Amino acid sequence: MLTPPPGADARGAYLPELAGVVWPAPARPALRRGGRAGFAVVPSAARPRLLIPAGSRRAAAGAVRHSTEAQGAKARLRRAVLAAAFRTGLGRLAFRDRLVVDAAADALDAHLAAVLGRPALLSIHIGPARANRKPVVQLLDAVGDPIGYAKLGVDPLTRALVDAEAAVLGRLATLDLPGIAAAEVLHHGTWGGHALLVQSALPVGLPRAAPARAAEAERAAMVAVSRCVGVDRRPYAESAHARRLAGELAALGDRPEAARLRAVLAEVRRADPVLDLGAWHGDWNGGNSAALADGRVLVWDWERFADDVPVGFDALHRRVQTAITRAGVEPRAAAGQLIADAAGALAGFGQPTGVADLVAVLYLVELAARYLRDRQAEAGARLGHVAAWLLPAVEDHLAGRPGAGGVAK
Repeated sequence: MLTPPPGADARGAYLPELAGVVWPAPARPALRRGGRAGFAVVPSAARPRLLIPAGSRRAAAGAVRHSTEAQGAKARLRRAVLAAAFRTGLGRLAFRDRLVVDAAADALDAHLAAVLGRPALLSIHIGPARANRKPVVQLLDAVGDPIGYAKLGVDPLTRALVDAEAAVLGRLATLDLPGIAAAEVLHHGTWGGHALLVQSALPVGLPRAAPARAAEAERAAMVAVSRCVGVDRRPYAESAHARRLAGELAALGDRPEAARLRAVLAEVRRADPVLDLGAWHGDWNGGNSAALADGRVLVWDWERFADDVPVGFDALHRRVQTAITRAGVEPRAAAGQLIADAAGALAGFGQPTGVADLVAVLYLVELAARYLRDRQAEAGARLGHVAAWLLPAVEDHLAGRPGAGGVAK
């Protein structure tokens, strides 16, 4: 059995588990040094970020170009340099760790070839520790052009998410989403006891919009998603969202964070603002969308899509995630700033005047409920400890809000 290499970080420790899922027994994945076979492990087996097919320069370069959505000019430059290195053969020399697989007939690549009706090369991005981490496999043709993506749900949470995304993509195909391109479902089923979704590849290699135009197009796309199943304006206290969120918080039991979140929700219900409720993507961040020069916005990873939520949640999610992960803002400060600036973040979404801060509070409670339900802290996710950042920001705001009843900390 494959074991983590000496000095492996968290992703390196995860590599054997990943290999065992994609190439189960009787296949025998093994780490070796050098050679042209198997998968180049970039940058190393101890700190893996990408598994790239090593047998073809063009396929390897294509795998890098389409591996993830690079955020920012520096990230795109690094990706372009890495792709060029593999295209010229330098990458093979610079990154010598190999994952070599004595594949069996029932391995994932053989199954995907049967599903697609054509062979496909596999490339895998290895993400950070989190409860919803799952194998996401890029599928390439012989010259490195993307064919599609395969996702495997390997435990109750990720199986539910994979199945949910398949259902959402089917639903999106029936909705009016002007200017938005989403993937199509090529196959949805099971393999090796895991949920399997194969979806088409979006044209991420097309020219991108200039930054100002991209921000404008992305915002318009968020508004379109928020309205794609209609908008319902009503007092919040007895809305479907309030009932669902209360049920989710009750299901968290006696966790101390849950009691504090229930108090926050009770305070918002007491205020009972009139809100617009619609839909949201559920995890709109810089790695899940791309604005093209032709005006379209590519959006992927729809596994968290939901309706009956306050309109504008996607804009709030995008803002706080960008502040924390890209701008380096301390999480508690980012959450507080999100609430303070919520009116600007929600401009254009049509929420009634004077409710923006409470929409931001509800978004943060929704996010906290998700993190606690998924046990993100236990999985090692940085933001999973909601009592350290999210809850204090929400409670501090409500305590200082005019007419507030106050929440117990």
